[in-house]
Amino acid sequence: MQGTVSTSVIKTGLLMAAMTALFVALGYLIAGPLGVVVSFAIAAGMNAYAFWNSDELALKWHNARVVTAASAPALHRMVDQLSRNAGLPMPGVYVIDSDQPNAFATGRSPEKSAVAVTTGLMHILSEEELAGVVAHELAHIQNRDTLIMTISATVAGAISFLAQYAIFFRGRNGFAGLIAMFVAMFLAPIAATLIQMLISRTREYAADKAGGEICGNPIWLAGALKKISSAAPSIPMQSAEEHPASAHLFIYNPLTGGGIDNLFSTHPKAENRIARLVEQAEQMRRFNQLSSDGAWDLPKSRVSR
Repeated sequence: MQGTVSTSVIKTGLLMAAMTALFVALGYLIAGPLGVVVSFAIAAGMNAYAFWNSDELALKWHNARVVTAASAPALHRMVDQLSRNAGLPMPGVYVIDSDQPNAFATGRSPEKSAVAVTTGLMHILSEEELAGVVAHELAHIQNRDTLIMTISATVAGAISFLAQYAIFFRGRNGFAGLIAMFVAMFLAPIAATLIQMLISRTREYAADKAGGEICGNPIWLAGALKKISSAAPSIPMQSAEEHPASAHLFIYNPLTGGGIDNLFSTHPKAENRIARLVEQAEQMRRFNQLSSDGAWDLPKSRVSR
């Protein structure tokens, strides 16, 4: 287990280094050696900012509002109990006013983390399924994915922003300058998306598995993913369309458009994730680890919609 975690950390570190290098290379294509210095300084500054503000940045992007034990008692109690199951401190609990069923976690550490769910998610899922989704997001916090995923969203967003304005920079002259502008405007955002995809896909599978263990029944999460994957593609989330670099933070790809930001999916196919969760449930059942009524105490009242 320790070896797997160490390998994951190393791979993620290499991918993040690749994304930072891409940002620096983009600066070079636009402004030469001076661009390298400036872009490296910007990348360092963004990473520092994301480290200290990652729990607020994504929440702000999606207009998430904090809820308390008084304003959303059932949801708050669910997060609290599942956090205890995971051995985590209680994260901040947020709700996003969106009809699209979705959720994400953020924060630089378990002590400074947050879980956000949409109103659409609470509307279509049963309590057991919602518990599965919350457990998945807590697994991201437990695995310390939230910091690296938020930083990658910040850098990817900056790459896309810089690429949009590449044409306004002079860059190098002649044919080489034209090639540089083409790379900056078109290939750099695609490369950034590919790096995000590599970061996200492995971590989604790992969070699914850990989430099934935290809630006590992987079938709950499998049922949630089936409903989410059926409903989400037809329901736009405006905040996600405005901040597409944050798409990989969510449990399911929130983008519904057909532009370059959707050219590559940052998430594994829902069918593959569901199949793995069903297999996990069978393994837990064989070893008598699958709880018939779950690993947490279901509230008598339904989660507030």
